[in-house]
Amino acid sequence: MKKTVPLLIVMIGGLIWVFWAFSPHKIIQDDFYNQFYLPWARAMAPFAALLGVISLSMMHSAKIRRKAPKWQYSFFFFAGFVVTTLAGFIGGTQKGGLFMWMFENMQMPMSSTMFSLLAFYMASAAYKAFRARSLEATVLLVAAIVVMLAQVPLGVKISRHLPDISQWILDVPNLASKRGIALGVGLGSVATTLKILLGIERSYLGGGD
Repeated sequence: MKKTVPLLIVMIGGLIWVFWAFSPHKIIQDDFYNQFYLPWARAMAPFAALLGVISLSMMHSAKIRRKAPKWQYSFFFFAGFVVTTLAGFIGGTQKGGLFMWMFENMQMPMSSTMFSLLAFYMASAAYKAFRARSLEATVLLVAAIVVMLAQVPLGVKISRHLPDISQWILDVPNLASKRGIALGVGLGSVATTLKILLGIERSYLGGGD
């Protein structure tokens, strides 16, 4: 019974969403979405946020108790959570408030720093991946060099045809591979959704049958 009720809720809710996605009927499109789903979604959003906060707090508390690797950083989570929460309650989230000041002067610079570090990480990964150890790796290396050179003024000075070649690489072979990946992801999503709707996939209930 402990798993049967959540399983029924997921199956019934999933079937309703299937009808909403594929049926143009007014009852499904307007009455269900506007009068049923939106109010319930707004009502459940605070509880979902609370669940996320509890889950993060339990995880970081356990890391501190066990003194897991880099457990000291968990204190920064609690400090940041308390400070930002107080800033939101005291000063509000409007422009010019303490919360927005922290977001613009702390969160955004840290995000920019993270993305700049990712650029070096991607360059390192590209160097390791683009080694010409085989014919396929050589083709990938040449295509990457052409595309990257076409993005900078130096590439145009090398050859005026370089931007056109780069655009062809992005529009034809690259787009074909992206469509293949998207098709595979779509089929996998459909298969997983059907398994959940039919009750075959139950890992979200905590494992087991």
